[in-house]
Amino acid sequence: MNIDINGMAHVILTVSQFDAARRFYGSLCTAMGMKPVFDGEQFCYWVGGRTAIGIEPCDPAHAQERFVQARVGLHHICLRARGRDDVDRCAALLREIGATIVRGPNESTWAPGYYSVLFEDPDGIRLEINHVPGVGLLADGASLNPTEGYGEPRA
Repeated sequence: MNIDINGMAHVILTVSQFDAARRFYGSLCTAMGMKPVFDGEQFCYWVGGRTAIGIEPCDPAHAQERFVQARVGLHHICLRARGRDDVDRCAALLREIGATIVRGPNESTWAPGYYSVLFEDPDGIRLEINHVPGVGLLADGASLNPTEGYGEPRA
């Protein structure tokens, strides 16, 4: 049996700074052409680009916590851009809104032509916007070439 998937339908993120996250994701998602389809006191949801992003506040017991990338669960979210210029425009927006840019925009060795910017939301949740030309790793002879830290044992 084969299951034919068609992208990622949505990602829902639990945040500790809901108001700051609402402003951050509102700016980012709108700039990416996503439409706000719900904006409530406890949930916001943007749809576009064959996916959706939602945010909701965390349980009050966790309100002082920040995202830790090495914990069990989410490592980061990567959204695919149609071109390198889109990655550059995203980086410019991130600088404009005062977001933390971890690295980029720059090329890396993940796949032939891999170009991305890695950044954090107000809670430190990591997101990435990337562009890989053509069919990327599905091209004949292409192979995954992870950067330092991936596939290595943790201390």
